[in-house]
Amino acid sequence: MAVLRNKALFFTTSPRSPQKMIPEIRLLHEKFEGKEWNSFTQEAFIDELARSSFFEGNGSPSDKAFSARDRINRAPKALGFVDLHPSVTLTEAGKALVFGKRPQEVFLRQLLKFQLPSPYHVENNDISGTFCVRPYLEIFRLIRVLEYLTFDEIKIFALQLTDYHNFDTIKSKILAFRKEKEQYRGKYKKLVDEIWTSTVKELYSETIASGKTKTRETTDDSLKKFISTKKSNMRDYTDACFRYIRYTGLISISHKNRSISIFPDKIKEVDFILANVDRDPVYTTDLKQYKRYLFAQDRPVLYTDDKNNIIDILMKIGPFTKRELSEMELEKLKDLRDDIVQKHKEAVIHEQVVEIKSYALYSEIIDTFNEIISDEYYDAPLMFEYNTWRAMTMLDGGNIKGNFKFDDSGQPLSTAQGNMPDIECDYAGYSMSVEVTLQSGQRQYETEGEPVARHYGQLKKRSGKDTYCLFIAPNINPAVIAHFFTLNRTNISYYGGRSKIIPLDLDLFMKLVENSYNYKTQPGSSDVRRLLDMIINKVDTSASETEWYDYIHECVSNWLVCS
Repeated sequence: MAVLRNKALFFTTSPRSPQKMIPEIRLLHEKFEGKEWNSFTQEAFIDELARSSFFEGNGSPSDKAFSARDRINRAPKALGFVDLHPSVTLTEAGKALVFGKRPQEVFLRQLLKFQLPSPYHVENNDISGTFCVRPYLEIFRLIRVLEYLTFDEIKIFALQLTDYHNFDTIKSKILAFRKEKEQYRGKYKKLVDEIWTSTVKELYSETIASGKTKTRETTDDSLKKFISTKKSNMRDYTDACFRYIRYTGLISISHKNRSISIFPDKIKEVDFILANVDRDPVYTTDLKQYKRYLFAQDRPVLYTDDKNNIIDILMKIGPFTKRELSEMELEKLKDLRDDIVQKHKEAVIHEQVVEIKSYALYSEIIDTFNEIISDEYYDAPLMFEYNTWRAMTMLDGGNIKGNFKFDDSGQPLSTAQGNMPDIECDYAGYSMSVEVTLQSGQRQYETEGEPVARHYGQLKKRSGKDTYCLFIAPNINPAVIAHFFTLNRTNISYYGGRSKIIPLDLDLFMKLVENSYNYKTQPGSSDVRRLLDMIINKVDTSASETEWYDYIHECVSNWLVCS
């Protein structure tokens, strides 16, 4: 049971991506179903997770039990996918999420049931009566009523919506903010910071007045540090809110990922939810009844649970008659709808690829890279993967596959899973993995060194071709250069010999793209391969990794220039 101590909304932040929650819940079910969830099984879960094919991260944290609770006791438990007492059990909703065909639909139902307070989240006596809300439901309502919500509007204002009876007050604050920011052109960030700081001081006025400003894991009790920590928490909650509601498939995201709105063809579904899902929390002190309600896989009822509604959708998006659709079962109708949506998504992505290959988006792609490193994007890691996929698609021929997930409109939804490269390039005579990261310093080496090499080895075995790898970051850490330089000089049976991994800082990669754009004809995969071979062949004759990296700079800078 968690205790609510702050007068602001929170959203479950672990795991960050709903998609990555599914294999972890499946692992918990397969290995620990029926066992008591204690420190022993929690540590064992982390050990099993570290050995799994899908996990990438620190498999040996200093406190394994805490790490396990952080992964399972937050979103999986709070959203009703697992029951941890008296023993580990996968709920009806959990089974539907992990083994069902439509996890996004299941996830939406559970988000709509998440409430504050509940038997899982109890108010501290000091703030009794503060909460009366289903947070995700009210976020959907704000988006619908206001047509869109920005990241800043959620973190500053929507997090104040602890009681749905105050909905109109929060809506008015957001509208006033929108009007005020029109007068602050060029000074928007300053305005946001001022209002954000003022909001934090107001929300935590009693805490500040009592002098209890020391936060966890620090001895700094200054007001500046306190406000900074609360802002960081609010940003994390907003980030989680964005990711979780986008996974439902109802929400689209704007340019630069700074605002969210409802897909036009999903408005009926959202309106149905807002009209039919009770805004009041239920069974707030009755754990047994709350679990029965939370764990059910068929509550609340959605617009798409009505067969007639699915038929109406299908008649709009496909060449069907009402008579032929009426003879089909509901699940078959949903399968048909999903197939059509998937084909539409593939067509949209294909259109993107055609446009990208024509170099029509060259300037936009370069500008996006610059905006990413200038922190202009909400989910910069995702946009870095997506934009690098676009750049690689534009750069040369071949089949360039991004392993990140697209939403139904062909926009990036979530980053690649941990057991595969970010991007895979398939050419007639060779293959190439492309890995990107915004990590820097020693953290870059610790988190990327081993996975990049492992993904490279896996792709080489899977493709059966000569394989290369590009590793791209805004700044390449010297330890990473040394690591790949050493790997490239060493015969390793796992890689079928020596690896061919090439680190590139982002400026250098953009130079590569610029040279291809300025070339007299569109370069092909053979042009790229000649460059890769020149760089890899230099490994043996380089006295050190720094000499090799200097040569990489020289090769890339002059690629195609003198051709």
